[in-house]
Amino acid sequence: MLTVLTNENFDAEVMSSTKPVIIDFWAEWCGPCRMMSPIVDEIAEEHDEYKVCKCNVDEAGELANKFKVTAIPTIVMIKNGELAATSVGYMSKEELLEALTK
Repeated sequence: MLTVLTNENFDAEVMSSTKPVIIDFWAEWCGPCRMMSPIVDEIAEEHDEYKVCKCNVDEAGELANKFKVTAIPTIVMIKNGELAATSVGYMSKEELLEALTK
């Protein structure tokens, strides 16, 4: 299941999660983001050990700034309330999971 993150629900959805949280920072107009979207969706469906969230940078710029997102797609993993990994740009599902779980 995917959760849509906003500036308002970030703390409740991410900081209080008992699972590692994967956040996909994206925008509607971004071609590579549209290519990554089905991969992120697959991870959400196949890996219930993660909480998977999407954050539209045009609608939640404050969150994008908080994570210093300067290019999209940017995918971050939060574990125990701390930034654990960051990945920028398009990559395959296998590459993404590997990058996030190092």
